[in-house]
Amino acid sequence: MFDKLNSRPADSLLALIKAFQADDRPGKIDLGVGVYRDTMGRTPVMRAVKAAEQFLLETQDSKKYLGPEGDLQFVRLLQPIIFGKSPKFTQRLVGIQTPGGSGALRLGAELIQAANPSAKVLLGTPSWPNHAPIFSSARLPVKEYAFVDLMSQQVKFESVVDALSSAREGDVVLLHGCCHNPTGIDFTMEQWRRITELLVTHRLVPFIDLAYQGLGDGLEQDAAPTRMILDVVDEALIAYSCDKNFGLYRERVGALYVMTRNVDDIGKVESNMAALARVNWSMPPDHGDAIVRTILESEEMSAMWRAELEEMCLRVNGNRAALAAASPDLAFISRQRGLVSNLSMSRETAVALRMSHGIYMADSGRMNLAGMPADADAIVAALRAEGCLKSPTVA
Repeated sequence: MFDKLNSRPADSLLALIKAFQADDRPGKIDLGVGVYRDTMGRTPVMRAVKAAEQFLLETQDSKKYLGPEGDLQFVRLLQPIIFGKSPKFTQRLVGIQTPGGSGALRLGAELIQAANPSAKVLLGTPSWPNHAPIFSSARLPVKEYAFVDLMSQQVKFESVVDALSSAREGDVVLLHGCCHNPTGIDFTMEQWRRITELLVTHRLVPFIDLAYQGLGDGLEQDAAPTRMILDVVDEALIAYSCDKNFGLYRERVGALYVMTRNVDDIGKVESNMAALARVNWSMPPDHGDAIVRTILESEEMSAMWRAELEEMCLRVNGNRAALAAASPDLAFISRQRGLVSNLSMSRETAVALRMSHGIYMADSGRMNLAGMPADADAIVAALRAEGCLKSPTVA
């Protein structure tokens, strides 16, 4: 049977991790995989997470199954952070715990396939490399359109409008709620309002991927576009990840929320979500969601988490400001948000940056700003040496 398989290409980001680890140059810089790093280059366990784990160690009395829907208290406690304290659509909202944001995307894709198999998924490019494969694996056709011009680092908004205007009723639009991955380029609020109008006019279903809340402009600001859309559309899906804003990458903590057209649809949606989860992972893992639940149940831990998240956000935006100040050609980076930005470069240039300068970033030009050292000069010097920058050095 297995003789018939063809080899698949290795994941380029995983290969980048190995290459960085094997590099013994002392000045090497890791701008590759999109995880938060502190000033020492570490991805620390948050203090609030440590406190929650200690509490669980002392009080947790069972490791029994949670059921396919997972920890529903965790799902409920996240709701006011994502949707606000009293959203008018609360009665039309149902959620389920998932293994990370990726699990939420996959579960949402299968729910769409079960409910409307003829629906297309509109996907602006460039996007997270796993978006299209997740929807395609769920047997949903993906229709890509140009979202950003990397040369100008600008949204191609006419392309966005054309794609949504030509979509059919019931088609699904994948949207990055904030901190776009891989570009860091978010829509302006005026553009979000126009997108919302198109969703309503053409009766399209938004599927919002909210993976970086709190790492752009703050928890409330980063949720504003999502809340604006949900206030007016009939139906929506929201894939949420706690991996980044709680630093729980390896624990795979996420949730899928679905907003239905009316309250009568809640039971059907909930039963289908549970059935699809059952055949995918049976029962979700508990440790990560128990940490988040414990933090959000405690005023003290919750305040600690919010303060730590704000520190992380300030560091990332400070790195953006430092890199932008080091070269006029990089000024756009300070206007972008989230962990990553995407420079316009060839694969050959990315390889040259690794080989000649010890600067590790994805072949696409995506760079993790949280991986920057305090001094941006080495990065700027390497980019200039490889012809990525044209302006003279800033004194």
